[in-house]
Amino acid sequence: MYTLDDLLNLMARLRDPQYGCPWDIKQTYATIVPYTLEEAYEVADAIERSDFEHLQGELGDLLFQVVYYSQLAREEGRFEFAGVIDSITRKLIRRHPHVFPTGDLYAPLDVPRLSEEQVKVRWDEIKAEERAEKSTAPEQLSLLDDVPVALPALSRAAKLQKRAAQVGFDWPAALPVLDKVREELDEVLEAMADNDSVAIHDEIGDLLFSVVNLARHLKVDPETALRGANAKFDRRFRFIEQALRDTLRPIENCTLEDLDALWGEAKRQEKNLPSCG
Repeated sequence: MYTLDDLLNLMARLRDPQYGCPWDIKQTYATIVPYTLEEAYEVADAIERSDFEHLQGELGDLLFQVVYYSQLAREEGRFEFAGVIDSITRKLIRRHPHVFPTGDLYAPLDVPRLSEEQVKVRWDEIKAEERAEKSTAPEQLSLLDDVPVALPALSRAAKLQKRAAQVGFDWPAALPVLDKVREELDEVLEAMADNDSVAIHDEIGDLLFSVVNLARHLKVDPETALRGANAKFDRRFRFIEQALRDTLRPIENCTLEDLDALWGEAKRQEKNLPSCG
């Protein structure tokens, strides 16, 4: 069976200036990023579909992205894969003092167990300390500094809101957030009535941000929820297409009422399938 060392050697061979793969040789950090995001989503997709038969392969694809960046850095004398491993291990030991109170990875496992709330409080404190250490101007430090701009918009909205909530800038419960969602929807309607495309764009953004806030208060991950809704739409629309094929009816010749009736049938059939949304 191949090992991590074999994978690192394979990566070095692919990038060999003389004998490597032309495609791999020309890649940069920036050109690899889209593949990294794609592989991460494929891991998430396999898990959501309980496709554990292919999860191992998807995790391998994602690991290869880390190996790729590490090889680029190694060629530039920045760091190596071993440094990546060392960095994450040190970070996790530091962030789990309730598990590694002495900072020793191999210390005896005889530490008193903390509550989940105590762990969360300490975790937030440690991350705040890390942000301060990274900042070149601590007096201008923001809670939002290390929320990645490149995150999917729904995920970033949830993280921004969660950070602000740490200092009390948050709704006290879900129901007031629901009122805010209704308020933002009314503002979308007003912008539509004015036929103001700029305002419509702005108000739709506010509406989505409020819906993310509602999801957060209801302990729902908005990105996962939307992926589920996408999958549901995909499944039901395919049902419509297949039903029309079975009756030799072109979808272009159907009315919206015809299609909506088939959509309703898809929903009725799914009620008997516990795994479906």
